[in-house]
Amino acid sequence: MSNKKNRKLFKYFKRFFDILCALLGVIVLIFISIIIKLSMLLIGDKDTIFFKQERTGLNGKKFELIKFRSMKITNDVRDTSKEDEFTKIGLFIRKTSLDELPQVINILRGEMSFIGPRPWIPEYYENMTKKQRKRVSVLPGITGLAQVNGRNGLSVIDKINYDLEYVNNYSFLQDLKIIIKTIKTIFSKEDAYTDKIGIQNEIEVLKNQ
Repeated sequence: MSNKKNRKLFKYFKRFFDILCALLGVIVLIFISIIIKLSMLLIGDKDTIFFKQERTGLNGKKFELIKFRSMKITNDVRDTSKEDEFTKIGLFIRKTSLDELPQVINILRGEMSFIGPRPWIPEYYENMTKKQRKRVSVLPGITGLAQVNGRNGLSVIDKINYDLEYVNNYSFLQDLKIIIKTIKTIFSKEDAYTDKIGIQNEIEVLKNQ
C-alpha cells in the first residue's frame, strides 16, 4: 500500500479516535466543570467558567477555541502594560493543563484533533512565512510534537520547526509516542504557561524574520 493511501486511512482512523475519546472527555468535562463552578461560587466569582478566543485552524481558517477561564475577564492578552491577572483557581488549572479540557468540544466540531500543532492566535499566522504556514495543513491539536519536546522552553521558530516535522511525518506510531510523552509532560514540572509578554515577543520575532 502506498504512503499516500496509508496517510488517508490514518486520517479516518485518527478522526474516529478523536470522536471516541472526545465523547469520553465530555463526561470528564461535565464533572470538572461542576467542581470549578462550585469552587468559583465559594470565592464569590460569578462569571462564566469558559473562555473563548479566536484561533487559526486548518488551512488558516479561524475558529473559537474553548478553554476553562483561568484569567480575570478584564485581562487582555494584547495589553502588556500589566501582568496577567489570574482568577483564584486559574493558575492551578493552567499549570495542570485542566484549562485545555473544554477543547474536546472543538474536537467534536471537527475544528481540532487531540494531536497536532497548537492553534495560535491569528497574529502568529499573519506573520509567518509561506513555508511556516504549512503547519496549518493539518488539524490543530491539544498536544503536539513541540509540546512534548520542550514546551515553552523552545523558541517560537523551534516550535514551528517541530510542527512542520509533524506535518511532514505524521503517522500512527508518531501520534502514539506523542500521547505517551504528553502523559509524562503533564506530571512533570515543566511550565505550560506562556504569559502575554512572551506571546507578544514571539509575534515580534516572526515579524522580524
